Amino acid sequence: MLYYAVPRLSLESGGLESLFAGSWLLFALLAVAGNLTGILYSPKKHKVKRKMEYKRLRQY
Repeated sequence: MLYYAVPRLSLESGGLESLFAGSWLLFALLAVAGNLTGILYSPKKHKVKRKMEYKRLRQY
């Protein structure tokens, strides 16, 4: 969405158009930053837990 919209936004024009463009860019960058934060700080999966799950499944 950013790739399509950023070339079409005009921050140099005055009035409501530049206000809309600036606020749209701000919210879009916040969304990208939130997604990157979620990816980077997600809990790591350990292989030890997977092995314990397989052992439990084999006992049944």
